[in-house]
Amino acid sequence: MVRLIMSGSGEGKTKQLIELMESAAEHEVGCMVCIEAKRSMSFNLRHQTRLIDASEFDISSFENLRGFISGLYAGNYDISHIFIDNLCKVAQNSNEREVDSFLNWLDHFSAPLNLKVTVTISAATDTATDTMRKYM
Repeated sequence: MVRLIMSGSGEGKTKQLIELMESAAEHEVGCMVCIEAKRSMSFNLRHQTRLIDASEFDISSFENLRGFISGLYAGNYDISHIFIDNLCKVAQNSNEREVDSFLNWLDHFSAPLNLKVTVTISAATDTATDTMRKYM
């Protein structure tokens, strides 16, 4: 299951993501992973949430991110929720067609695993494609 949070820069997406991570850590069984472009979340997350700085792993495309997420899950079947803060910065790509393709892959990947995925994109909602709206 994929959920997309989309709004302009500075409109509270990261704050909303943090609240969702706290709620997930409180109510879900399993591990949570949060992938961010650069380590910027300077607060204490619960021990169930692993914070990953994508810049430390040279993720530079959606293809790299697919492999990274697949590897994370292959290495830890206990992951119940993945959070990605600012998807386009993590993948270093904001091409709408490639974002749509990645979101569809993410949904296809996560559904049979009962894996929840929450993604943020920093852009006005009126610029969302039909695929992006499907996940909002």
